[in-house]
Amino acid sequence: MRITLITFAILFASISIVSGQGIGSPGTIKDDGRFAASTKQLNQFFRRFNGEESPDGNTRFYPGDSLYRNFPLRQGFIQILFDNQTGTTSQQLKSDFIGDVLSPVYPFYLNFHREGWFAEVQAEFFYKGRRETATLILKIQPEGLGYEWVIDAVSFPPFKNIFNKPEGDQKDFLHPLSHELGFMNLRRAFQDSKLPEAFTDSSFHPDYLTIFLYEMKQNNIRFDTVSDVKFHFFQVQGWYFEVRQFNRPGFNTGWLISNLVKLNPGDKETIEKYIYDQN
Repeated sequence: MRITLITFAILFASISIVSGQGIGSPGTIKDDGRFAASTKQLNQFFRRFNGEESPDGNTRFYPGDSLYRNFPLRQGFIQILFDNQTGTTSQQLKSDFIGDVLSPVYPFYLNFHREGWFAEVQAEFFYKGRRETATLILKIQPEGLGYEWVIDAVSFPPFKNIFNKPEGDQKDFLHPLSHELGFMNLRRAFQDSKLPEAFTDSSFHPDYLTIFLYEMKQNNIRFDTVSDVKFHFFQVQGWYFEVRQFNRPGFNTGWLISNLVKLNPGDKETIEKYIYDQN
């Protein structure tokens, strides 16, 4: 099922307000506020989502520790890992998500080194003397004995209308007997036409990242600063959620889930195309 942009916008919603909860003795939850602290780093978001640190954030838990991935610990953490101040997503949707994540049969955990999540970075550049905003998609990949962030794609407004490949009757073409002319009619594509992309394979899609890097190597693009960062997660089966940083007074701050979508068949591919600006 293909999602329209309007439907996609409706599906994108954040979580409704709930009070912070704390963990008392193992197996109990109480509202003592000890969970209500800023999730200052994204790595801490991973640890809290998985139940791998103490409620006050001062102790890291490892396999073998009695509270490592403890059920009530995770339950208390996950409920405060949402944007609970500005969200509009229904309580039912959030409850369904938490129920799937904490399933006693097949619980879900986030894995920093596994596929299924990536970063979206808004960065400011100067292009031919004008200030422009680029959207960069970055992902983690293995490198040597460790891992590294790499740029996977870019969306850059000045490139939006570089390629406008016509279709159907509007499309120019090379005659199927062009080979008998030694392809001398390539002049039609490379000299006479203002749309040389019309003569490419039907599956042709421009590689904007290559163009972006080429323009940078030509000193036409100059990096200035990063203006915004968010992360997209598909690691929980059947769900998509977005994580953003919230800087504001109070306890519900730091890296929090800002959007949550329950996926139907085909939705994952549609959302990825939307994020990668391929619609």
